[in-house]
Amino acid sequence: MGKAGRAGFFGRFVRDRRGSTALEFAMLAIPFALLVFAILESCISFAGQEVMANITDDVARQLRTGKLRPADVSGTKLRDMICTKLEIMVAKDCPGLLVDLREYPTFADAAKAGFKIQDRDIVLTGTDPVTFTVSPGLAESRNMLRVFYKWPVMTDFMAKSMANLKDGNTLHFASVTWQNEPFDN
Repeated sequence: MGKAGRAGFFGRFVRDRRGSTALEFAMLAIPFALLVFAILESCISFAGQEVMANITDDVARQLRTGKLRPADVSGTKLRDMICTKLEIMVAKDCPGLLVDLREYPTFADAAKAGFKIQDRDIVLTGTDPVTFTVSPGLAESRNMLRVFYKWPVMTDFMAKSMANLKDGNTLHFASVTWQNEPFDN
């Protein structure tokens, strides 16, 4: 085939517009689908975070007013209570749910308590012991409830940008600090 034959074939190919809509759709469908999945993943994650924050506030209010007593939340009872309410958004038995409830002598001591992500896992700081515990105070004591959930990132391509924990999870966190009311012990 000579130069003229090749130019003629290429020229016909360039001038022919049949199928261009299908080609353009194919080029735009993948980025559009990625954008839709990213929006859905972010929205679901945000909704889960807000549900967890509301549950944490509700449990803290019950502890603050004396409706829930230390015996009501001992052992794994507090975690189970939070998990029951949280199961509307997460898997059964709330894998990845961690709860820390402590009494502090002052609000300044409570403010020093924190956490950090070390080696892509949660580490409590400024508390003794540095393990997750449930030890609520009595009437008029200062308490802090911290709830952590290792939220799984469901869309694989989002895991690198959203995940900050092991196994492609991202950390959801809620905290409430308060002084108990003068209820009867």
